[in-house]
Amino acid sequence: VESGDIEDIRGVTGAYVRLLKGALRHPGMVAFAAVLALVAAWALYANFGRGFEFFPKVEPDRAVMKVFARGNLSVDQKQRLVGQVEREILGLQRERGEMRAIYILSGEQQRRDNAPADLVGNISIEFEDWRDRRPADEILADIAARSRKLAGIRVETAKEEAGPPVGKPIHLLVTSRNPALIAPAVAKIRTRLESMSGLKDIEDGRPVPGIEWELRVDREQAAKFGADVAVIGNIVRLVTNGLKIGGYRPDDADDEIDIVVRFPAEYRSLEQLDSIRVQTRNGLVPIGNFVTRLPRQQTGTLQRTDAKRSMTVKADVLPGVLPNDKVNEIRIWLETEASLDPRVDVAFKGEDREQKEASAFLGRAFAVALFLMAIILVTQFNRFYSAFLILSAVVMSTVGVMLGLLIIAQPFGIVMSGIGVIALAGIVVNNNIVLIDTYDRLAKTAATPMEAILRTGAQRLRPVLLTTATTILGLLPMVTRINIDFVTREIDVGAPSTQWWQQLATAIAFGLAFATVLTLIVTPALLMIRANLAAWRLRRRDKRLARKRLPRPEAAGA
Repeated sequence: VESGDIEDIRGVTGAYVRLLKGALRHPGMVAFAAVLALVAAWALYANFGRGFEFFPKVEPDRAVMKVFARGNLSVDQKQRLVGQVEREILGLQRERGEMRAIYILSGEQQRRDNAPADLVGNISIEFEDWRDRRPADEILADIAARSRKLAGIRVETAKEEAGPPVGKPIHLLVTSRNPALIAPAVAKIRTRLESMSGLKDIEDGRPVPGIEWELRVDREQAAKFGADVAVIGNIVRLVTNGLKIGGYRPDDADDEIDIVVRFPAEYRSLEQLDSIRVQTRNGLVPIGNFVTRLPRQQTGTLQRTDAKRSMTVKADVLPGVLPNDKVNEIRIWLETEASLDPRVDVAFKGEDREQKEASAFLGRAFAVALFLMAIILVTQFNRFYSAFLILSAVVMSTVGVMLGLLIIAQPFGIVMSGIGVIALAGIVVNNNIVLIDTYDRLAKTAATPMEAILRTGAQRLRPVLLTTATTILGLLPMVTRINIDFVTREIDVGAPSTQWWQQLATAIAFGLAFATVLTLIVTPALLMIRANLAAWRLRRRDKRLARKRLPRPEAAGA
């Protein structure tokens, strides 16, 4: 390998040397094939891959059931409605025994993330260990199916999120400076989402359907009767929430208690509003003489974003559906078929925005890593071509990542797979540095550049293969989702902890496997291209010098 005849090498190394020698005869074709493989791998994954996702889907330990019901409900009524769902969950628990604890919260809810106003209760579920139960998706689907028969109740299920809390993955923000245009646009978007497959639990920010009564006072007519508008308001409170007339603090309490006066329950009705009489200087006068009662759409919470009125449309996805695919489908519909008013703006928030920010951050991190590597490589090798050659191998290694994801039918995780690509760059750079450094040393003593490249490949084959094999074998348990518990001496397949790292391990393992081919075949071919270019420039220089040494024709004739 070091000083003998390179043709005498036998075994695996000899077969590799003969293969490399054939590749070095056509280095341009090898480089073109590598670039073609890069383009083809990305194109194949774009057309036949599983798509992209923000964070890996991890089997949760907890889930939440949200219970919705409409109407002017008291606390006791809300408790009874939530209790119906609770009984269905307890019935499933008696049959299966898959839940460790069930927590119920009903009544007036603290609405976060612009939750609908008809939320009447939350049911939190803590599951048993993943080995002793069905997947969470099946359990939640079973609970949702049992709850559909409950009249007047709508139930939504939400699993514990593995990544940052972003709420429902499909989140559209509709804004406009003209508030009247928002509700029709939201209704149109929601209709479209309801017609799409793969979505569930669709909601929007429009006010919950309901009626509120507006009492409009004719001030001129009221003045004729000598009625005071403030007095009218106080009398109306006697029929609705009550009129506060004072306060009282008991001896055993620190806070004051309001003293509120209301009509008896049988007199708290809409008809009573029309027949209320107010005291004037002319005696008791019915307020119907100067007050008109008008029905109005109930007003919900008014939301403003960047000084513009806004509403939201949200949806969850069914198990096995990637949110990114649905977001792209909705975006295409908005751009081509939606025909919304141009004064209405629609933006994607939630998971889509977080995914774009994470993708941009990891892209910048990858670019900075390549830049720092380039500076160090140029400083050490004192050649831009060597630095370019090594960094190109880093980019080409993504071919293995895409092909690996295609083989195991796994989506590309923006966060975990992205980190895996950055980690892969370090290993690929290390192998190529070792190879090029060996070539630079052997090129000083070898007879030809091809001999130096062949001897470099023969010497570096075993270290490169060992690095690749040990790394891939070390990552194989995470790729195959095998979990080894050294304390209890148990081996499990599909543990939730392995779901976190499968994407990262897959990116490194498959990317390194393809990068090894790059290091052993493509990198030597690129070195051969450099040697051929150097020899061609040398021949051109020799020809120019030879022309200068030849005597001119006139001088030769003289």
